[in-house]
Amino acid sequence: MKIVQAGTPVLRRRTSDLTVEQIRSGEIQHLIEFMRETMRDAPGVGLAAPQVGLGLRLAVIEDPIEYHLDLSPTELAERGRSAVPFHVIINPTLNLSEAHVSFFEGCLSLAGLVAIVPRAISVEVSCLDHRGEARTIQASGWYARILQHEIEHLNGTLYVDRMIPQTLMTVDAHKRFWRDTPVAQVLEQTGMI
Repeated sequence: MKIVQAGTPVLRRRTSDLTVEQIRSGEIQHLIEFMRETMRDAPGVGLAAPQVGLGLRLAVIEDPIEYHLDLSPTELAERGRSAVPFHVIINPTLNLSEAHVSFFEGCLSLAGLVAIVPRAISVEVSCLDHRGEARTIQASGWYARILQHEIEHLNGTLYVDRMIPQTLMTVDAHKRFWRDTPVAQVLEQTGMI
């Protein structure tokens, strides 16, 4: 599947709920598999249906350990990042903690860009899974960030709506100048604190 980029109208629209019958249909089950393959090929840790041009309240998520190999133990701990197995969230509702933390974040629909985005440290998500069964997810750290990012896609929101604007940069610039710089120092050097 092709991942659509910012400016595509579907990325700015609230998506439609799916019924249990729709979720269990061959069409949606095939869609889930195609989205899983597309996310892995990208590679990414989440993909929402609007990112493949569909206005459905469905997202796939996976953060395999292989994606953590370029991060130091300190970076992993700082982000609260650990492996997340593949799963599907459908018709999610999101409750956020009041505490927030800021890190660089990117998006497959804004290819080549990253920015610092404040996000809630922990979340609770009520949703349906790939079988249409009710599920509640308690998440913190990077997993909570992924859930917030993907659920915002289902509401027509992109991370650029939440980012600290002065920190928007290309992935190449991030790697070259800022990769090993603590977020607080990046914010200081960009005049944000």
